Amino acid sequence: MSETLVTLLAAVAIIAFFAFAMTIALTKKDGSHREETEISTNPIMRQSGIKCAVQETREMDAAERGDGSDCGDESLCSGNCAGCDIEHGK
Repeated sequence: MSETLVTLLAAVAIIAFFAFAMTIALTKKDGSHREETEISTNPIMRQSGIKCAVQETREMDAAERGDGSDCGDESLCSGNCAGCDIEHGK
């Protein structure tokens, strides 16, 4: 066998092994240990004061206008931040 083929087969075998190992690790992991990565639903990020970029933009726009933020109501800026509309309320 050529050296290139052996290297290629070794690389494929290593990648397959790690993909299999990761799959096993994820299936054995208890569902309660999975991290919540969405800013609006992660309590640790919310407690730290980290906000969705759209929420911060709305608050800055409201401060420039001199009125209250339309994100004061948590129902407006909760859920999926990707679905939040920057033009809300304009």
